[in-house]
Amino acid sequence: MKILKILQLILISFPLLSCGFYKPVDQRTMPDTAKAKARKNVEEGRGVSMGGILNRKTTYEFSTSNPLWRASLEILDFMPLSTVDYSGGMIVTDWYSENNNEKESIKISVRFLSNEVRSDSVKIIIHKKNCSTVQNCKTVLLNKSKISEELTSTIIRKAALLQVEDKKKKKR
Repeated sequence: MKILKILQLILISFPLLSCGFYKPVDQRTMPDTAKAKARKNVEEGRGVSMGGILNRKTTYEFSTSNPLWRASLEILDFMPLSTVDYSGGMIVTDWYSENNNEKESIKISVRFLSNEVRSDSVKIIIHKKNCSTVQNCKTVLLNKSKISEELTSTIIRKAALLQVEDKKKKKR
């Protein structure tokens, strides 16, 4: 009787264990809501898989392992941040002005297009706000400005240095 129950348990669990293998997903390409994620998974034929229980090799990608992300946060650490979303690949600062100058302020958005340390992996958008009075402000998009070019090159240089440091740590 016990052998029959064990055999039934094995036969029932076999289809569940062989549903598929875990494949990492880039979160920037996933929908935001849980229902939309579930719908996308069903459309792609993904489902619950218990196959990963036996295979314990798992790789995790955290924001601390991405040199572009770390470099951007280190470079922008003097500015107040309004939105920091690693899964969405975006950092947005709050309005910032030097020396409490309320007439001029800037806002920086950093978008990560790739995890690779390259100049085209980061898109920086800068908005400048000029106010003649508190009520009368004009916002201008600084497209391809000197500030965004300098910021991009500084982030890329810092990310390259962080990447070299990480490789040295892994060798030890």
